[in-house]
Amino acid sequence: MESVPVGDDGTPPGEQVIQTTAALDGDGRDIAQARRLAAGFLTRAQAEYGLSVSQRAMDLTQLVVSELVTNARKYAPGPALLDLRILGDVVEVEVWDSDPVLPTARAADAGRVGQHGLEIVAAVAQGFAVRRELVGKRITVRIALLDAPGDTHAGRRHV
Repeated sequence: MESVPVGDDGTPPGEQVIQTTAALDGDGRDIAQARRLAAGFLTRAQAEYGLSVSQRAMDLTQLVVSELVTNARKYAPGPALLDLRILGDVVEVEVWDSDPVLPTARAADAGRVGQHGLEIVAAVAQGFAVRRELVGKRITVRIALLDAPGDTHAGRRHV
């Protein structure tokens, strides 16, 4: 995990950005590795920077990473990139892949098995955006680090 200076990402001046990036090579282990990376990133942010992260945020971040990386593996040939960054009170999960086709949520269908990932991600996200890149696309999801004040967080209590 590295701390980077404020850039053109909309972060207020003086606010530290904590981030990590991983290149995913496209093999079957990417999904589990990405989940572990996300959990480790948030755990280190707690330990090294004293940030409060709720257990819910920890779980949702791993779920979102799993869904986005699964879709990248399923629909895009070749490598993908996973960026995780903490901006203020949210963790931002960003996945780039080489497929330029933008994903769309399907209509609700209780009889459909699978293909609910995008619906799940949109439902748990505080923010969700998809944009086409020169090559491929980038999906960005923001998840609140904290629940309501006074809730128990992974390893600490927020006051």
